[in-house]
Amino acid sequence: MTQEDITLLKDWFAGYCASFSTPAAEDQRNITIKRDHTHEVCRNALRIARDLGLSEEETLLAEAVALLHDVGRFSQYRQYRTFDDSISVNHAALGVKVLRETNALQGLLARDRDLIIHAVTLHNVFSLPEGLDAVTLLFARLARDADKLDIMRVVIEFFGQDKESRADAVALGLPDAPGYSPVVLACVARRELAKKSDLTTLNDFKLLQLAWLYDINFTSSLRMVLERRYIDKLAGLLPDTGEIRQAVSLVRASVDERLRAG
Repeated sequence: MTQEDITLLKDWFAGYCASFSTPAAEDQRNITIKRDHTHEVCRNALRIARDLGLSEEETLLAEAVALLHDVGRFSQYRQYRTFDDSISVNHAALGVKVLRETNALQGLLARDRDLIIHAVTLHNVFSLPEGLDAVTLLFARLARDADKLDIMRVVIEFFGQDKESRADAVALGLPDAPGYSPVVLACVARRELAKKSDLTTLNDFKLLQLAWLYDINFTSSLRMVLERRYIDKLAGLLPDTGEIRQAVSLVRASVDERLRAG
């Protein structure tokens, strides 16, 4: 991967995003939020790559994966008006289809094309499969961390906006009800990932993201969580109950332990 390669990919991505522009304000908000999310994931990926001491070529490859990880979201939204894969299509698989059909990766080395395709495919799986080679595992983990970090930002900012200004697809169609699922809360308490299929309210979605912190791979990513106060901000969006406070404390302790361990 070279600087020229990444420049060409950025130009392709900008043109591809622009092709989904629409005068419908609500739809445009949802397209814009995914475009902006992509750019922020790229920034996160670059920081993680540099903190890991990756080579310049590897860092450019990490940026390329981040740039293309959500490319399937645009056609997903246009066709289904949702970002919920469970009622539409797997957006990672759709992204791979887009990359192949548009020849977006034409001109790259075969090994780089293959790595990007694999990392895009894996970025949204519940957990990474066994048996991945070390290089694929590195870039998949990096993309997943960079993505999760920015989804937290998106959700936190979503709840800070008035309802008329929100990109409504962020909420995945979940009701903004006062309760939360004991199933999802129990996952946080057990230091386990929660499943999207168990979500019943937007509070569950916030708890799911706190549980994501058990699946963060790199110290650099955990530092960004603390720097940006994501735990405090997500906790502040949840009901102030004893069991929520206890769950938040467990997440905070897990992050602190891992940072101390290095």
